[in-house]
Amino acid sequence: MHRRLWALQIVVGLFFIFLGILHFVVPEGLPSQLEWMYDLSTPVHYVTGVAEIMGGLGLILPGLTKIGTRLTPLAALGLMVLMTGAIIWHIRRGELFNVGTNLAVIMILSFIAYERWRIHPLQ
Repeated sequence: MHRRLWALQIVVGLFFIFLGILHFVVPEGLPSQLEWMYDLSTPVHYVTGVAEIMGGLGLILPGLTKIGTRLTPLAALGLMVLMTGAIIWHIRRGELFNVGTNLAVIMILSFIAYERWRIHPLQ
């Protein structure tokens, strides 16, 4: 289970790092599921981009470096808060597909947070 949890942390961490970087470059021609990015203000892009990059790094780096390992479940919790804000954004826009995606990500993050906090804490 420990290896599968690590794999999940790395995949989710890289997902958030990539998504955070995307907030800084916002290329033309994004798929329809990401068109909402064009409507965010520049400050919101910066704040969410930094939060997603830091959260993604928080899922991966503490376990690799063995420094601040208690930060991993906290990073997952922080990303859950960010995803809750995303759900509110998408509900207001009527983007139910994105709401479902955000809920799925919250469930995965809650699994990581619980496992790393209670069941398999990093050493």
